Amino acid sequence: MIAFKIAVSIGVMAVFLSFTTKPVHVDDSEKSGFNFEKDLLLAQFDCKTDVDDLHTVAAFATLLTDSSFSKVNYHAVAGTYGIQEGLYVPPNNLFELAFGENWTDAHENIHPAVERVKTILKSTFDKQGDIWIAEAGQSDFTAELIKAVHTDFPEITTSERIHVVQHSNWNEESTSPESLEFVKKHSDYIKIPDGNVVGNGSPGFRDAEYTNWNKNMTNPKVIETWELAIEISNTYNGKEGRYNNQAISAGGLDFSDLSEVCWILNIQNIRDATEFFNLYSN
Repeated sequence: MIAFKIAVSIGVMAVFLSFTTKPVHVDDSEKSGFNFEKDLLLAQFDCKTDVDDLHTVAAFATLLTDSSFSKVNYHAVAGTYGIQEGLYVPPNNLFELAFGENWTDAHENIHPAVERVKTILKSTFDKQGDIWIAEAGQSDFTAELIKAVHTDFPEITTSERIHVVQHSNWNEESTSPESLEFVKKHSDYIKIPDGNVVGNGSPGFRDAEYTNWNKNMTNPKVIETWELAIEISNTYNGKEGRYNNQAISAGGLDFSDLSEVCWILNIQNIRDATEFFNLYSN
């Protein structure tokens, strides 16, 4: 009970401190260390079998339109799933709309995808930059990528130059154990609080009641991206044995995997979906 009261007090304080000032940065001692001049943000999405990744893609695309993050060097990867059962959620149209050609399809094509992403990593390594992986899914693809780096760039100390950010126990449990162990050993592996929960140290971006995402939205492409993300997720949510995301079934949003991107970009004290859209709709 005492712990609960403390958590509530922290949550109330966060409301008063957050509001709509942007960008929302934390104390210097808690910065992730992402270098906007040299580093690469690799946004990986499993898209199996929860449709929340689609909302996260739209939220990430929204964030990239803000002047604070429009120059972030990033690459997106679809189909980075692990050993979980269930059907894939086809995201290609959404990825093309959100990211243009700046994404790779790893669904049923993991080895060609690893080779393509590896060449992108090389350009970052060449300018002495680091890789920051937002693991919106499992770590099996990451393990294969790190192995490829070991083979082709043996001079790179991956435990220092590749940073993996994970927020979900379920994602870890759905990664093959050997891949998870390998990634933890050979990368700077960072586990942050779950992005499904408000007030735990990460943004809480799962809200069954939030529907006002387009209230202040002015960017036509971002609006189109959200509309497509919501359309595809409503089409596949809970269908043919896929996971039924209850927040999305209720008409709300779930872009909880964006919590990792927020940590990497040093805006992890955004409280919830309401504050996210207040900050980054325009």
